[in-house]
Amino acid sequence: MNLLDRIGIDVGRKLVLEDAVEWAAEHRVRYIDIQLDTGDNALPSITGIRGSRIKEACARHGVTLGLHTASAVNVAEYAPYVGDAVEAYLKAYVDAAVRLGAKWIVMHAGFHFTSDKRERMRAGRERLKRVLVHAENKGALVLLENLNKEPDDAEIHYLAHTVEEWRYYFDDVVSSAFKLSFTANHAHLVPEGVTGFIDALDLRRVEEVRLADCFRNGHEVHLKPGAGDLDFGALFRRLEGGGFKGHYTNAFGSLDDMLAARRELVAIAKAAGVTVG
Repeated sequence: MNLLDRIGIDVGRKLVLEDAVEWAAEHRVRYIDIQLDTGDNALPSITGIRGSRIKEACARHGVTLGLHTASAVNVAEYAPYVGDAVEAYLKAYVDAAVRLGAKWIVMHAGFHFTSDKRERMRAGRERLKRVLVHAENKGALVLLENLNKEPDDAEIHYLAHTVEEWRYYFDDVVSSAFKLSFTANHAHLVPEGVTGFIDALDLRRVEEVRLADCFRNGHEVHLKPGAGDLDFGALFRRLEGGGFKGHYTNAFGSLDDMLAARRELVAIAKAAGVTVG
């Protein structure tokens, strides 16, 4: 598959599922990412009948569907009852993925409130392990994403936003249902940077690379390529040269922005000496 076909789009909450598949087919987008939290796409609406229809449409159009849980849901929750609800939410995403024929579900490590970081990390890792048992039994694939940093003086901080934190999960968790979603722009926000993250990764475990621009050691923004200072040419050269074979997901701006940027990114990769197919 050539590089253009491997660059997908994070539809998120922008389209109803059925429309998203048709839109992707119309624009020859092979990979799309959808969130199932609100409106007509909310998890309870993914019945067996609807799931089968969408699964068939994806197969007919050659569209590969992935799901993306909300980072606002705290996977590291340890409060009684609330933690159980979080677990039910994640398992419901796994069940929806099976009904829809989705090939992955992006999940997160949660967040902490500064003083309870260690306890939150432990709770989140154990919850992910339990969810992964469910995913193994269902034949689903979970991807753990590295999230973004928050300002140093913020009370709330996302977990797995540094290499050290991310490794706490991916070094300990061994499962056939578990791989990684590497968000390059999140890595660009922390001192180790994109290079440090890639050095720490076994690229065979990376299923997806998420793309947006931002500013080195800056704040969380999802800009179009060229609007920040992330070196996409060096990123593609390092990933493709290192053997990455998965898909990329544009995650910024409007659907039109992400669609137009696919060809721009291919041109950047080609100029950097990457074989684009």
